[in-house]
Amino acid sequence: MHEYTSAARVWGLTCPGFPEEVSRARRWTRDILRGSPLAEDAELIVSELSANAILHTASGREAGSFHLALAVSSQVVALSVTDGGGAGTAPKAEHQDQEAEHGRGLGMVSAIAHRVVVHDSDDGHTVTAELFTEVRRGGHPC
Repeated sequence: MHEYTSAARVWGLTCPGFPEEVSRARRWTRDILRGSPLAEDAELIVSELSANAILHTASGREAGSFHLALAVSSQVVALSVTDGGGAGTAPKAEHQDQEAEHGRGLGMVSAIAHRVVVHDSDDGHTVTAELFTEVRRGGHPC
């Protein structure tokens, strides 16, 4: 195999910033990962990240949107949600009280995923959560 050839398969979806699009994002993820042992975790992650984009950024404003990317290889499932910007600060996991109605989503994503990375740009933020297909001790992929 050529060194620049990837065995990963990549899908993308852009959704309008309406709350009902979160269920569409979940369904899209579930359909792509059908049969994978990581499907449930991936669906929950996409749901949280999509809802955060709509709730906290310009994605949820009039004419707003968010973009999903899903990459699958034999080692990892990587889920990315890019928001419409306008939040002022980068997404971060916050430690909230168990009774809090908001603010626990990214913390939950961080607890489920093996790695979470936030990329900032002038146009918004991309949060990528990675689920490794096999994990050795210490949380690193095999």
